[in-house]
Amino acid sequence: MRHWVAGIVVGLAAVLAIGTASAEGPDEIFKKSTVWRALTPNDKLAVYGIDDPEVEGVACHYTVPEKGGVKGTLGLAEERSEISLACRQVGPIRFKSKFEQGDVVFSERRSLVFKKMQIVRGCDAKRNVLVYLVYSDRVIEGSPQNSTSTVPIMPWGQQTDTQRCGEFVKG
Repeated sequence: MRHWVAGIVVGLAAVLAIGTASAEGPDEIFKKSTVWRALTPNDKLAVYGIDDPEVEGVACHYTVPEKGGVKGTLGLAEERSEISLACRQVGPIRFKSKFEQGDVVFSERRSLVFKKMQIVRGCDAKRNVLVYLVYSDRVIEGSPQNSTSTVPIMPWGQQTDTQRCGEFVKG
């Protein structure tokens, strides 16, 4: 019975690894160890970068804790919910299409089954500011851990006109 369960766990881990490897993921910027472990990988803080797929000229960086140890190595550890976020204008802002308030910009699993992290986007039309929120949620019990970052839409370089995010919000 134990071998059967172990086979399922290894198979699921392989499927998840293949699924995440084929999808375009975030860019790893760097990692710093936070807990030293003698025989297995250390716990770390990892910094990643992503580009908003629907808004050219905006990049976000987020920091997540990553478990080491045996469970972390096998992808079986439930990761902590503390995630920080910073988003900035990195070029002229151009909207590729209309979007809904709270549209998902990026999402990834934080445990084998129950928890995932999401970065979502909104628009403060009055101030012409994009608002990004990162949070983690669980199927059974939610998590109040979150972080918010804003990106005022400003002219870039020789650009004199700027788009208004309110014009691209559906509804």
